[in-house]
Amino acid sequence: MLPLKMTWNPSTGLDLGFFTIHYYSLMFVIAFSLGWYLMKKVYKNEGIEEEKLDPLFIYSVLAILIGARLGHVFFYQTELLWEDPLSVILPFRFVPEIEYTGFQGLASHGAAIGMIFAMYLYNKKILKKSVLWLLDRVILPVALGAIFVRIGNFFNSEMVGKITDSNLGIKFVQDQYNKYEVQRLTGIPNEHKAYQALTDDPQFANYIAEIPYRFPGQLMESFGYVFVFLILMFVYWKTNLRKKEGFLFGLFLVLLWTVRFIVEYFKRAQVEGREDWIFGFNTGQILSIPFILIGIFLILRALQQKQTPQYH
Repeated sequence: MLPLKMTWNPSTGLDLGFFTIHYYSLMFVIAFSLGWYLMKKVYKNEGIEEEKLDPLFIYSVLAILIGARLGHVFFYQTELLWEDPLSVILPFRFVPEIEYTGFQGLASHGAAIGMIFAMYLYNKKILKKSVLWLLDRVILPVALGAIFVRIGNFFNSEMVGKITDSNLGIKFVQDQYNKYEVQRLTGIPNEHKAYQALTDDPQFANYIAEIPYRFPGQLMESFGYVFVFLILMFVYWKTNLRKKEGFLFGLFLVLLWTVRFIVEYFKRAQVEGREDWIFGFNTGQILSIPFILIGIFLILRALQQKQTPQYH
């Protein structure tokens, strides 16, 4: 059960003394590691040589990271292309001053497009089957990974929800006060100690009281993806629908982007001025609609297949 009316102000990661493992990065490592293990089982089940798995891993990692970053820039923060172009491809901000930021903007829609393109290249050069055959199977680890990526967003206090009075509300301290503000408010020059003092020291209680409760949009999305993953796993391992080319990929598109479409109603707009900008939908919802429609088309097309295509 999610705690009621909680205040969320986590540390940045696991401090090992000589090195800090950031939770967001850790979630990506878990996602890719579990995805590799799951795809290994799928390849074994399909009789595919294991040596073809490592290139798939490399293609997937590059496609997701590059696609997600470019997707964020083109869909949500286009001004970076002329205001701070180097920050598009480097984990630094150069305007107004140079600062290491990491890649804070990653868009799942861009990751999806990048993944489809990468699977086309991987299939053409290495697997030599059918792109849809591959996508029907690679969506299993992708759906699993999406669960952990959204948990990573929660640790980073990213993609927070709209203000709410419900018991699901959470005070996201690090969303309300950036690292410069928290150091100014507390008078503590160390960012991490300043955040800790803000919630632990009673003299700063008034700043915590000013933070509104918001829906945990990241956890809501992650929770929805759990069901997406379980449904896809059931269809692949327990039914013959996996033999209908394009069915699983279509089902994935419909389920995952429907979850995203619904959760967007509870999330704060990622870009100011783009909430309710087309037919009452925000950017995330508009971008989800084409994926859902393509998914429906692929499902209907697959169900009309009389036999499974054979590849040699």
